[in-house]
Amino acid sequence: MLDRTTWIGAASVLGAYLLGSVLFGVIAARRAGVDLRSIGSGNVGATNVERALGKRAGRVVMLLDALKGFGPTLGAHLYFGAESPWLVGVGVAGALGHSFPVYHRFRGGKAAATSVGTLLGAFWPAGIGAGVSFFVLKKVTRRASVGSLVGASIGLAIAATIGNERAAQLAAALFVLVVVRHHENLVRLARGEEPPG
Repeated sequence: MLDRTTWIGAASVLGAYLLGSVLFGVIAARRAGVDLRSIGSGNVGATNVERALGKRAGRVVMLLDALKGFGPTLGAHLYFGAESPWLVGVGVAGALGHSFPVYHRFRGGKAAATSVGTLLGAFWPAGIGAGVSFFVLKKVTRRASVGSLVGASIGLAIAATIGNERAAQLAAALFVLVVVRHHENLVRLARGEEPPG
């Protein structure tokens, strides 16, 4: 028979996934009467929302995407503790929800903002490092993909260097997810064909 902690942990993982599956970019675009998937990269994240609806909308969506990673992970951190495997499970589930949302036929975003929020909730130095790196590299290179990939790398480096085992595991899982979701961007970057944005 499963104990109380296991039931709560499993429910937390499921809840994090379902919340992660809420695509705020799609919601914002629909309210504006815009089909986000037919604009720019066709992605449902904040960068494409900015292209379609402007900077203010893009920033709001980015914040909401980060918060849906931050909230459940912080809750898991406070309830289960920094050394609990449930912390990793909840964090990964939220990011997977954003990338493979059950409400949108598992066609989601690239999980960059959600991953930053997740790291902030689990181990804030890694989250800060990832977030700052994202904004700096995006501004310098004018490419959100570069900011996302470098941010995920910095978050992993910080968690692996000064974080505990669970923080490192979570950051590693998020790094892999972000890289996999940006595989097309990586190909274009290697060819020098990645457009600004």
